[in-house]
Amino acid sequence: MLFTPTDEQTRAADRFGAGDHMALQAGAGTGKTSTLALLAQSTRRRGRYIAYNRAIAQEAAARFPATVTCKTAHALAYAVIGHRYARRLDAPRRPAWRTGQDLGITKPVRVGDHTLMPATLSNSALRTVTRFCHSADPEITDHHVPPLRGLENPDVQGQLTSLVLPYARKAWEDLQNPNNGVVRFDPDHFLKIWSLTNPRIPADFLLLDEAQDTNPVVEHIFNSQRDHAQLVLVGDSAQAIYHWRGAKDVMTAFNGTHLTLSRSFRFGPRLAEEANRWLAIAGAPIRLTGTDTTPTELGPLTHPDAILCRTNVGAMKHVMNLLATGTQVALVGGGASLRALALAARDLKNGRRTSHPELVLFPTWQTVQDYAAHDPCGRDLQPLVDLVDTHGTDAILTAVNHLTTEEHAQVTVSTAHKAKGREWARVQIADDFAPPKDTDEQDSQGRPVPGPIDDAEARLAYVAVTRARTRLDIGGLAWIDTHPDGRPLTTRAAGLSER
Repeated sequence: MLFTPTDEQTRAADRFGAGDHMALQAGAGTGKTSTLALLAQSTRRRGRYIAYNRAIAQEAAARFPATVTCKTAHALAYAVIGHRYARRLDAPRRPAWRTGQDLGITKPVRVGDHTLMPATLSNSALRTVTRFCHSADPEITDHHVPPLRGLENPDVQGQLTSLVLPYARKAWEDLQNPNNGVVRFDPDHFLKIWSLTNPRIPADFLLLDEAQDTNPVVEHIFNSQRDHAQLVLVGDSAQAIYHWRGAKDVMTAFNGTHLTLSRSFRFGPRLAEEANRWLAIAGAPIRLTGTDTTPTELGPLTHPDAILCRTNVGAMKHVMNLLATGTQVALVGGGASLRALALAARDLKNGRRTSHPELVLFPTWQTVQDYAAHDPCGRDLQPLVDLVDTHGTDAILTAVNHLTTEEHAQVTVSTAHKAKGREWARVQIADDFAPPKDTDEQDSQGRPVPGPIDDAEARLAYVAVTRARTRLDIGGLAWIDTHPDGRPLTTRAAGLSER
């Protein structure tokens, strides 16, 4: 090895050598890949490293011994069964309504007070199949049908479910044909098909990375290998921020030896202290220590390398403001989702219906504005409404078209979700991380008592603050200093000057 292992890394290697099934909680910047490489190099047994995406798998392959195969779960599935569907994999994209038409969705239907057009039903059926493919379930059932914004009533949702399920099941049947079909075939489909065969992965040990954001289908495949392979999970439960799209933290309930990596090599003690505030609020099973040789300062920034936002709309606001000053800006993940929302808003403003799943049930932009302003279920749309009403859809589309690549950018803007796994030297937290609403109670001085901080929001804040190496401007999360749960930092110096 080219580094001296910490005591925690040495203990993990010892327990791995003893054959324990393990769950390794690895905090931000604690060297999880180096630790997994250490485990792999300590044995001559043959292993499989299951990566979160292809780029991570390729990077790991350069660090692991030849006895370990580094692939994504999709790559493992393709080698066994996915290649049979190669003829269908690169089929041209088709509008959902056209696929739905081939499945028999040809007429509008009435659900509650809404008329659902064929395109809406088609979208719902195909999204149902996607949710099923991410699950560990053996067949498509009611809970795979996604809710539609504007149909929050359970009885109305039940009507939608009864309409969508037959078409979703027909779509899944179509996907079983390896040669021909009307539904566009993608890797999630062959992964699910593989999982339903109860596959056996030939290996002496398996290393599952990013286990806190594992899809249930991958969890099922991984845990099914316990009878013949040593299982090692690695991840950070405090970075489990994708529950809203079906991911599952499989770390805490794992049956095995639980160990931690708590020393971060990314940043110094002061930032570790800031991170620990959020870890405590989230009820995380780990606390971090920083590296003394990597000092990290906390204070204001006027020229950050990265600005991290809570929402896509917040990110777009910063992009537009920066572009107005002539700054070269990159947006992590690109602007495709924002472009789609802007186009949908433009259609509604021009009197046309849209097929965008977030806005499909609204006949006009005025109804979106009313829904966002007055319906509790629509409050999260208010930032989008404000952005469109303030700048206009054309300005948003122009801004998206003027984005540059990260290597050429002066500032990179990202949501905190898309920043996970990334790091920059100087990071600023944007102002759209809102504090929790006040309760009806008052403190001894008659001031409203802030409400509790949601666990998911605390985890997202932890991800955001731990992306910095040399300096963090806590910006939009500064309200934590006065929140009862914040336990203000005693080491935070007042009035730090900009560097």
